[in-house]
Formats: sequence, C-alpha cells, structure tokens
Amino acid sequence: MGSLSEVTPLIHDLKVTIHRSSSIFPSCQTNRRSMFLSNIDQVLTFDVDTIHYFAANPDFPPEAVAQKLEDALGRLLVPYDFLAGRLKFNPQEERLEIDCNAAGVGFVAASSELSLEEIGDLVFPNPALRQLIERKYESLGMEEKPLIHFQVTSFKCGGFALAMANNHITFDGLSAKMFLQNLASLAHGNPLSITPYNNRRLLAARSPPRVTFSHPELVKLELPPTGEGVQPATVFDTGVDDLNFKLFRLTANDIARMRDKAKIEGASGPAITGFNVVTAHVWRCKVLATTNSPADPDKLSRVLYAIDLRSRLQPPLPQSYTGNAILTTYGSAKYSELEEGPFGRLVEVVREGATRMTEEYARSVIDWGQLYKGFPRGDVVISSWWKLGFGDVEYPWGRPIYSCPVMIRSSEIIVLVPDMKKGMGGNGVNVCVGLPSKNMEEFERLFYEFLASM
Repeated sequence: MGSLSEVTPLIHDLKVTIHRSSSIFPSCQTNRRSMFLSNIDQVLTFDVDTIHYFAANPDFPPEAVAQKLEDALGRLLVPYDFLAGRLKFNPQEERLEIDCNAAGVGFVAASSELSLEEIGDLVFPNPALRQLIERKYESLGMEEKPLIHFQVTSFKCGGFALAMANNHITFDGLSAKMFLQNLASLAHGNPLSITPYNNRRLLAARSPPRVTFSHPELVKLELPPTGEGVQPATVFDTGVDDLNFKLFRLTANDIARMRDKAKIEGASGPAITGFNVVTAHVWRCKVLATTNSPADPDKLSRVLYAIDLRSRLQPPLPQSYTGNAILTTYGSAKYSELEEGPFGRLVEVVREGATRMTEEYARSVIDWGQLYKGFPRGDVVISSWWKLGFGDVEYPWGRPIYSCPVMIRSSEIIVLVPDMKKGMGGNGVNVCVGLPSKNMEEFERLFYEFLASM
C-alpha cells in the first residue's frame, strides 16, 4: 500500500559554491523581432524550476559537461531565438510579447560539498534544493530578466545536477521536453532531433472573439493594464508560507486496486486511467481535509488539470509547437459526493474534463481570455509531471537518474511526479502535497483510509 516518503532528516544547506556565472548568446546573428504570445501564454508568467540529476560518468566530468552544454546552448539559441529575448509589454495591444533581442540566457557552474547520497531522497520536496538554481535573476525587472537560465552543480561523488529555470511563458511540459531532446542531440554533436515550430498565432483569439460556452473554471479580473515590472495574476498565485510538505507514494499495485474500485463502482472503461483515479483520490482527500465542518453538502468543488491541445484542434497543431498548447479543464462535484459518493462517479467526473475539451470549447476559452484577461481557479490544481518523460532524454553522459520540479509553495497545487523506486513495482507515482499542519494531518488520515477501502 502507498506510503509516506522514507526520508532521512532534511539537509538544509547543500554547501553550494558558485564558481562562474555568465551569459550565453546565439552562436550566430538572429533577426530581431517581436514574438506574439497567445492568451494561454499571457497568464503563465511564473518561473518553473526543474532539476535533472546525473550519476558520475568518468568520461564526462562535470566541468566537461558544463562546457558541452554551453556550446550546445549557443547553437540551440538560433532556432530557439525567443529564449534569448526578454518579455515586454506592448501598450498599444495591452498584452505581453517577447522582444527577440538576443540578450542572452544565464549559465552558472557550481559545486556542492555533499554527495548525492548525502542529500537523501531526491523526490522529496526539500526547500534546500533551490540552492541548485541561481536566484540572482529574481530581483531583475521583467525587461531585464532572462527567460531561461541554467546551473550545473557538481557533487563530491562525481555526480551532478542540471537545473533549468524558465518562465512558463516559454514552454509547456511537452515543448520543454522537446527542447531538452534538442539540447541533448546538439551535445552529442548531432543535428536537431525536432525542428521547433515557433508561430504562436495558431492559438490567437478569433476576430471577433466568440465565447460559446459558460466557463465556471475561469475567474474574471478587473486589473489596470499591465505595465513594465507588473505581472498578471495566474492560477499559481500564492501567499501561503507556513506549509508542511509531504510526499505520498502510490505503487503500481495501489493504482491497480484504485482502478478496480472505480470499475466496480460504475466507471466506464475509458475513464479508468491511472491519472483519473489518482486525481479523483487526491481531490477528495484535499477538499475534505481543508473544508470547515459542517460543509454545505450541495456546494460545488472543482478540480483543475491541464489538457494538451495539439491533437484536439482542427487542423491539429504541429507536434513540435513551442509555447503553451495546454488549457486547464475541470471536473466538478458536490461536497456530499466527495464525502459519500461512489469512487467510480468521481473518476467519471475527472474524465468529463478531458472530454469537454473539444475544438470549439478550446477556442471559446481562448476568446474568453481575450475579453476578460482572467485565469483558472479551483479548489485543487493537479500539476502532473508523471508522464512527461524528462528522464528518457539521452545525453552524452547518460539519462538522468531522476528529473523533477522544485515544488511550488502553494496549498492549492498537488504535484504528481514519477516514481524512481523501481523496486516498488515501477509505474507508480509520488503525490506531493503542501498544506498547513492541521490540514495535513487530516489529509494523511483520509488518504490512507480511502486507500484501504479500495
């Protein structure tokens, strides 16, 4: 049965020393231009920090890896010219765009006095892991801050970490993986493995905008025009600092039992996916753990998660589309259903979010964003890194032993990350939750109580 992460006491100081910090520029001249950003891009302006850990490879010491990455990045910034640009606000259009001005990306080489083994469980959301990502750019204004920067940190065991911090406006999960595949290919000395498609006008609003559905998952904002240094609100806004983070591991056997339970309780075959059953389970636990009792049984709760649009539009988007080809969909259920209803019904509700995302619904959401400049909001946001496949990227020095995000400090977001413990049956998932301590105790109780009933 699922278990809490078996962690040694957290290391609070990784004893990181920065040896050099530089900027990387496109290896040849690129044309200066302004890059259109879709209404989906416009609300995803927060940074995403990802760390890829590598075991020691005697043929590729960390210093050689850093040099190969710098060389490859310089060449990669030609087809990905927008990454070397800067965000700017267009007052005439009242929207953000990227000034492709070749201002460069950041690169840092560093070392830690610890070994990977001393850090402990790489999956656990240890705040100290933020030391593996250079923070100096956080104080810069929007028009000065690089859209992406990297840090290579070597450990005393010979292993190292490659950290990538990028503004989400640059990539969604799939296009970030494509970028890393191209980075690995150039580091091998090969050509691009995938030619990026950078025209984001494919996801522009219609003229005039036509909102043809109600969108209860979206919140309208009454904001002044966004100016320099001002970022629009996003679904990931948070002011919660006193969070207790825990990691709940679900094995492949746990997930199989959850799928069986959903089938017994009426869910249809197409609905019974690993993602749907895990989402239904954690949605129920989180809402019930944080609801003041007694709750209104008829009150609606919403769970949000991202849907890839590439194959859902007509014609389909290019699979190599860079940027954010995702929209947030939702499932909704009454509090009474979450507390007492059949698990199979909740799994069906989660599935309804995906089936709702047709071509017309997606265009309606994009047009809604043109009119209202709003963003998604729900009781629970599921951010799934489970099947992105960052760990499958083959670099000259091998595949990562683990790839994961640095946790976002928000009580609304539950992050699903892959399982690195193959001995647990493989294909499991880690559920990372951040809640105030009193709510976490209740979440943990419900998590295992419901799981035991599967």
